[in-house]
Amino acid sequence: MNIFATKPLSMLLKEAEESGEHSLKRTLGPVQLTALGVGAVIGAGIFVLAGLGAHYAGPGLMLSFVLSGLGCAFAGLCYAEFAAMIPLAGSAYTYAYATLGELFAWIIGWDLTLEYAMGASTVSSGWSNNFVELMNVVHIKIPLWLAYDHWTGLRTAEGVVARQMAQASDASLAPGTQAFVDKVMAITTAQSPELLRRATELLNAPHVFGVDIGFNLPAFVIALVITAILVIGIRESARFNAVIVVVKVAVVLFVIGLGMKYVNFSNWGHDWASFAPFGFSGIGAGAAYIFFAYIGFDAVSTTAQEAKNPQRDLPIGIIASLILCTLLYVMVAGVLTGMVPYQQVNIEAPIARAFLDRGLTVASNVITVGALAGLTSVMLVMLLGQSRVLYSMANDGLLPKGFFAAIHPKFRTPWKNTILVGLLAAIVGSITPIDDIGKMVNIGTLLAFVIVCIAVIVLRQTNPEQARPFRTPLMPLVPILGILFNGYMMYKLGWLNWARLIVWLVIGLVIYFMYSRHHSVLQHGREH
Repeated sequence: MNIFATKPLSMLLKEAEESGEHSLKRTLGPVQLTALGVGAVIGAGIFVLAGLGAHYAGPGLMLSFVLSGLGCAFAGLCYAEFAAMIPLAGSAYTYAYATLGELFAWIIGWDLTLEYAMGASTVSSGWSNNFVELMNVVHIKIPLWLAYDHWTGLRTAEGVVARQMAQASDASLAPGTQAFVDKVMAITTAQSPELLRRATELLNAPHVFGVDIGFNLPAFVIALVITAILVIGIRESARFNAVIVVVKVAVVLFVIGLGMKYVNFSNWGHDWASFAPFGFSGIGAGAAYIFFAYIGFDAVSTTAQEAKNPQRDLPIGIIASLILCTLLYVMVAGVLTGMVPYQQVNIEAPIARAFLDRGLTVASNVITVGALAGLTSVMLVMLLGQSRVLYSMANDGLLPKGFFAAIHPKFRTPWKNTILVGLLAAIVGSITPIDDIGKMVNIGTLLAFVIVCIAVIVLRQTNPEQARPFRTPLMPLVPILGILFNGYMMYKLGWLNWARLIVWLVIGLVIYFMYSRHHSVLQHGREH
């Protein structure tokens, strides 16, 4: 068997023309596809990760969003060519199968699980943080052990205890001042064993075999709710997403409009050294960490078999959503770093906290609602994308077709694998710290982008005469720039995330050589 065998374009195009009760339902137009792209992109990047990026890039966070956006734009132009040319579900997996061969297709399909399923887990955890804040506003207290995973709960409780001790030891220190922060850090460092013990008591969690439980219940429930919506149907999912996109874009515009009144331009600095306090390296690191803000635009291409006119509408959906989101991101980053000195930007809820600190409680609550809406639609599109990738892999025999490609007779959705993915995202999001899985998602997605950029160059050489309804401009400059930009951001994520990626890919290769290559439709010539 040739593990590098490519899937002929003639076979792919034949599959794209198939219709009937066993195929997906074509119901999406350009507006819905653009809304799916915006729904996938605007969420964690603005409402959660902007704070982390500001601590790396300073006011240069605006350039971090531009750098990430450029990397995505170069990859997006390559995605658009493939999506119009091969209008099949599967996204980068399908494109790699047509150009680089089955083994690379499997690697990218396995890698996309990091992007979509683990990305949805990350977002469910962020959704939970905002939900807990909203419940606090209406005076509903969720026990810490039901609001956070075990490790995050301990850190949260430890911070509460540290603040209490700092205030008790020196009441003259005003909360929020640098002296107050220094005092808290000093106490935490000096007495961490005692703080951990008291944190555990504060959690008041039940114990199993002597270990206190931490389970993020809101993250678990929202992932299951989104899964149920996706099982019901793509049209209903797209409508639900469109409503949420309108809400969160309105909230983002509200943030920009109101926040501009409170911008202190001196917070941006008066020269390059103060605008980018850690230099271009800091901007690059910020771009690598807030790259999660852009994850999901490529999920538009996974719905190719559900687009009414994929050759025209898919490029529109991909490119329009990227341009719109980048503009909004840069403006929000400017407002955030203008309202708050970058050293004081809150990491957990940067935008809401910036308004709350100025006494704008109602505005902060509106932003929290917008964050919930944004993160909900991100989860929906990520879980949608993951189920469609698994559907394509199963149709090719690389996964059990009876389960992963099973289409619901009424809803015409891959319902079994959707439920499995949703359960996986719910479980991981409820027991795992958000920062650990978030960084894995970033490096997995960047790898997918690099492979797509390589694949579009390869296909131009191997099939130059093939009809291309949309052509990536300035070949081969655009894909080369995509490789360089996204490769640079992979480098900035550090060796630990590279190690995690390698371990993940090794697990995937074991599955491929033990199961997938023995059941491959392409290798054995079986009918679908």
